[in-house]
Amino acid sequence: MALVLTSGPAIEPVTLAEAKAHLRVDGSAEDTLIASLIITSRLHIEAALGLALITQSWSIFLDAWPPGSQLALPLRPVQSIAAVKLYAADESVATVPADTYQLDGAAVPARLVRRGSLTWPKPSRAANGIEIAFVAGYGDAAADVPAPIRQAVLLLVAHWHEHREPVAIGATDASAPSMVSDLLRPYRWVRL
Repeated sequence: MALVLTSGPAIEPVTLAEAKAHLRVDGSAEDTLIASLIITSRLHIEAALGLALITQSWSIFLDAWPPGSQLALPLRPVQSIAAVKLYAADESVATVPADTYQLDGAAVPARLVRRGSLTWPKPSRAANGIEIAFVAGYGDAAADVPAPIRQAVLLLVAHWHEHREPVAIGATDASAPSMVSDLLRPYRWVRL
């Protein structure tokens, strides 16, 4: 399975001005650094929680359909399914009719569900023969992102702004502040 970002978010969940106010930074000398910390903080939270914060487009590629009538999608919240495509060995593409599947976006994880007793059509390309294009995210505006997640982004920006020294990956002092984890706990996807 391959997950590919096809169109990133148009904005970040917090603005440069919000981050600078949170950091109590005046002037523009560190604007580039702070902007990069906002992006890094969003990416960190998205990766840790399996979330898309601001509307973005993704494609998931599969070699074959999983058993059963459902396919769990790896990100949430999912707004819509843009297309389900099958690739042939000669690279031709067939689009699966939208009336043969539905999105269950309320489920955690969100899932693509086959309608009725139909079977999933099989791709003829051996690798990555199935593409599911979907749109994920809380919405187009920063205000659509839950306030605790936005606050966690600001806290991570502040933490990394304050602690700029290099740290080995996996080192105990590389962890995020516990406040960030506490704010994000309700948004964790618990697997049983």
